[in-house]
Amino acid sequence: MKSDSQLKHDVLDELKWEPSVNATNVGVEVRDGIVTLAGRVESFSEKWHAERAVQRVHGVRGLAVDVNVELPGLRQHTDADIAAAARNILDWATNIPKKSISVMVENGWLTLSGTVDWSYQRLAAAQAVRHLLGVTGLSDQIVLKSVPASDPHAVKVAIEAALKRRAVDSANSISVTMLGTEATLTGMAGSWSEREFAEEAAWCTAGVRSVVDRISVTYQ
Repeated sequence: MKSDSQLKHDVLDELKWEPSVNATNVGVEVRDGIVTLAGRVESFSEKWHAERAVQRVHGVRGLAVDVNVELPGLRQHTDADIAAAARNILDWATNIPKKSISVMVENGWLTLSGTVDWSYQRLAAAQAVRHLLGVTGLSDQIVLKSVPASDPHAVKVAIEAALKRRAVDSANSISVTMLGTEATLTGMAGSWSEREFAEEAAWCTAGVRSVVDRISVTYQ
């Protein structure tokens, strides 16, 4: 297992390597494998990329973010401008149901709400608007439509099969329990990416409408 000093060194190197992040404006502290980012960035997109960069580093057990988005003058837009841009890009997206998602902007903070059929549509909506100029933050309040409950055992088996298909090394260490349409994942994952794969597998399984992720990341 990496020491905190080695982990901090690796995180700093990953931030410097990530071209969409100005690493000179982001500070890093590490304690017991938990990384804290602090500082300021010039867009929400840059903040998001910084978070993703940290999550890629082997050994990171958790992440706390205290990074402020401070938009340069040329990137500042009114809430109405941001809302119109978000509405336009969502309407043009082929993988997002039309008129199923509402947009609200307050002081640059963009909130998405509404109902879609699948988790990938919700993720696509967030991805579409995350990088818009003027956005300082994003809240994803989109929910999945309610459907008749499927056989919980069949859904559980389907999720477990998906984990094995994706060659997740920790598949045998992750337990799946179903309560109605809610899937709860518990156990250990060998990396942050494996944890994400497991959660994504659950979300993509027919019959699942909510996922509770209680997987811990443990590095050997």
